[in-house]
Amino acid sequence: MPNTEQGGCYCGNISVEVVLSQPLPRFTPRACNCDFCVKHGAAYISDAEGRLTLRLRNPDQVNAFTQGSGTAQFLICGVCGVLVGATCWSGSNVLGTLNTRVLANRRDLGSPQPASPKLLSKSEKLSRWEKIWFRDVVIENSDA
Repeated sequence: MPNTEQGGCYCGNISVEVVLSQPLPRFTPRACNCDFCVKHGAAYISDAEGRLTLRLRNPDQVNAFTQGSGTAQFLICGVCGVLVGATCWSGSNVLGTLNTRVLANRRDLGSPQPASPKLLSKSEKLSRWEKIWFRDVVIENSDA
């Protein structure tokens, strides 16, 4: 039975809905140790069998920041500055991961475990992300 979780940035410009294949407490957040993620306090979850929907109230106020290997784009609200998650392209598919700090029920998650993708090559990162990131990613403009 799917589990649906809600969240978003501080100001509501970016809202998120995730449909997870398991209950939220079964997911262990990954705390990336790259300088960018550390400065944002990011800890990510993803579910290759789930779905990630990002609703952008004002798309002109969403920043897509690329750093490191240039493989992933980090989605940051241009109004309140919250890092919501990251996406990348794999062929014609968008993959995504979500910063757990934006989830309403984030307290249901365990402690973040360290992850070191900066030690991986660009191809190794993409191969890993193809296995664990959301494969069903929807990004839509919404004035709600």
